[in-house]
Amino acid sequence: MTDFQRKVYAALMAIPRGRVVTYKILAGMVGCGSCRAIGQALRRNPDAPRVPCHRVIASDLRLGGYAGAVSGAPAARKLRLLAAEGVKFEKGRLVDPSRVVTC
Repeated sequence: MTDFQRKVYAALMAIPRGRVVTYKILAGMVGCGSCRAIGQALRRNPDAPRVPCHRVIASDLRLGGYAGAVSGAPAARKLRLLAAEGVKFEKGRLVDPSRVVTC
């Protein structure tokens, strides 16, 4: 695990259950200018879902990827994990934008 990945996972651990963060906001939290770098770190998360990478969504409030995929079984699992925390999506978008952590 790289220092960058550790930093991303530590920041992600600060996102409370029932809340989400965007790739862009998470990138800002760790001082990184690349949302893709965040996505790559999350894709390699060895401790999911304990390190809750399912709580990271796209900036347009769509689900985004999970386990390296944007559809199929990984996306369905991400939706289930979020639903279990009270985070709901409708027509592919976050229902309640106030659930997004902004810093």
